[in-house]
Amino acid sequence: MLRISALRLLERALASRLSLLDCFSSRLYSSDPLGAREDAQDARAYFTTPIFYVNAAPHIGHLYSALLADALCRHRRLRVPTAAATRFSTGTDEHGLKIQQAATAAGLAPTELCDRVSAQFQQLFRDAGISSTDFIRTTEARHRRAVQHFWGVLEARGLLYKGLYEGWYCANDECFLPETKVSRQPGPSGDSCPVSLESGHPVSWTKEENYIFKLSRFREPLQRWLQDNPQVITPEPFYHTVLQWLEEELPDLSVSRRSSHLHWGIPVPGDDSQTIYVWLDALVNYLTVIGYPNAEFKSWWPTTSHIIGKDILKFHAIYWPALLLGAGMSPPHRIYVHSHWTVCGQKMSKSLGNVVDPRTCLDRYTVDGFRYFLLRQGVPNWDCDYYDEKVVKLLDSELADALGGLLNRCTASKINPSGTYPAFCTTCFPSEPGLAGPSVRAQEEDYALVNAVATLPKQVADHYANFQIYKALEAVSSCVRQTNGFVQRHAPWKLNWESPVDAPWLGTVLHVALECLRVFGTLLQPVTPSLADKLLSRLGVSATERGLGELYFLPRFYGHPCPFEGRRLGPETGLLFPRLDQSRAWLVKAHRT
Repeated sequence: MLRISALRLLERALASRLSLLDCFSSRLYSSDPLGAREDAQDARAYFTTPIFYVNAAPHIGHLYSALLADALCRHRRLRVPTAAATRFSTGTDEHGLKIQQAATAAGLAPTELCDRVSAQFQQLFRDAGISSTDFIRTTEARHRRAVQHFWGVLEARGLLYKGLYEGWYCANDECFLPETKVSRQPGPSGDSCPVSLESGHPVSWTKEENYIFKLSRFREPLQRWLQDNPQVITPEPFYHTVLQWLEEELPDLSVSRRSSHLHWGIPVPGDDSQTIYVWLDALVNYLTVIGYPNAEFKSWWPTTSHIIGKDILKFHAIYWPALLLGAGMSPPHRIYVHSHWTVCGQKMSKSLGNVVDPRTCLDRYTVDGFRYFLLRQGVPNWDCDYYDEKVVKLLDSELADALGGLLNRCTASKINPSGTYPAFCTTCFPSEPGLAGPSVRAQEEDYALVNAVATLPKQVADHYANFQIYKALEAVSSCVRQTNGFVQRHAPWKLNWESPVDAPWLGTVLHVALECLRVFGTLLQPVTPSLADKLLSRLGVSATERGLGELYFLPRFYGHPCPFEGRRLGPETGLLFPRLDQSRAWLVKAHRT
């Protein structure tokens, strides 16, 4: 029995060693840009947020959409640094009945309301570091030209007809609903009122002569498009939701309203009695930005990724692809869908007074801090909950203590008196694990750390490709914890630079930790650009050494020279991320009633 147990232990040890040898038999991360094959075939990428309705001030849900798109865009720029290869648009949706009614209620002309609220979105996005290349407003002349041209193409292809449209209309959602999507709920006075099943907003019966798009023709083409492209809508549950919608009848779609009822919009070409449906108007913004109807737009379409909230999935995954197919164009390349934010378990609502002001949060938690919180905690598949204490706990734990503490430890003058990137000793940390010798100091856990950080950039890239930025940040955070464990395990503060035995290992421990920090700083650039810049600058990493193509991790371990070895660190700039919870007394709710 003892012999069998001993044999099993030997087998396990041998398997463990072979596994580690497999990991380190070659470089785990090359200098080739991540996704090089994909980008060689598809040199351009175009990211879009929804254009945001200007009937109310921006909230954290709007900022979350913009941050998701911004992070995806910034990550791609790290892979494909050519500025002309990536575009990113956002903007404001400024037509429709809701805007007309909101302006009237505020005693303003629609243009005044649009200018005021659009400016708030633009300022918020500047403050939050949103790196968009275009901000589109649907009241611009270039957009009006694009929408009317698109309408003309649909008309010329025989896909529009004028008819009597009768059905439920939801002014809040700016959409028509079939009877099956309407229910009755008690209203303020106790009477039964019709509401949208999907949004809960009130609906009213509408009967008018409009232009109608032959949407029913596109049910099977849409099904084929989705079946041939199972990755087109991410996350997967939303893909199946759309397929399920297409199992139902797909009625023709009213694409105009009477101008006497809705005057704030783009008139139908050749028929001033009708105004183009706000959603058709809004969706064409994605084409306007890239130069439609001029030929230049074809170099950007359909290499397009839409980032949208789940509440507008039907418009982007059914109506928009059908309209594009009707106009003789391809549907978008990807549709990334995210869920919503609640506050302390409740839906954000003006009536509840719990709408979170993103400007207050950026000021309270810093720009990079709040960016990190939303992208780290936001899970696209389901609604996420916000409360102030949650933000403080996360940022203090992961940015101030774990990441900031690691940087402070490795650059402190007591441990690193020369203020340089110390040399890596291959005798202390041989590339082959399991070797014995008087100078070997590396342990099995240290090889696991090297493996984890070496594979981290590819892991992060895969998470970005799958629209799981929160998982990318989770992976980085896990490696930060491992690196702190490595430093704690070997306690460089207990080693002596004057000792010929300690000095090579002390330098190696700091070298490995600084290399890990360099990887973390590089990978955090899409999420926390200023914090990452501060970290990389402290390490002495120049602006030309911060792309994914330049991310050689621990080259000395693999027998290659390290350009950072012996280099002076950058200037001391204070704490990477000061703790927020210095005292509980300052906690003020970031709510705007």
